[in-house]
Amino acid sequence: MTRTEEFLIELDEGMLQYFRDIADELVGRFGMSRADAVARINAAYEGADIEPYPDLMCHEEPDHWAYGLYFLPKSGRSPHGASVGDLTGWETRPAPPKGSHVWTLSE
Repeated sequence: MTRTEEFLIELDEGMLQYFRDIADELVGRFGMSRADAVARINAAYEGADIEPYPDLMCHEEPDHWAYGLYFLPKSGRSPHGASVGDLTGWETRPAPPKGSHVWTLSE
């Protein structure tokens, strides 16, 4: 388990790829920069105890976690997977403050 310059979480190679897949979902689905995607992941998971691949979180596809990182929950739920339809009623989470230590990549 190692920590990369990208993520502020200790991950094995399998989980590193899984977290990169989450970042790819954030970039591809929501049009944000890679730096923003990684900052959101770091803000949510810094200090988390992530097990080697496949960690328990792998029971969900990366898009599940991407939606939760991008949208604020409604009634305790976030849009994901088959439940995604019209997203106009969902409020987005603000990005972590610029200059915060969670921004490990340049824009």
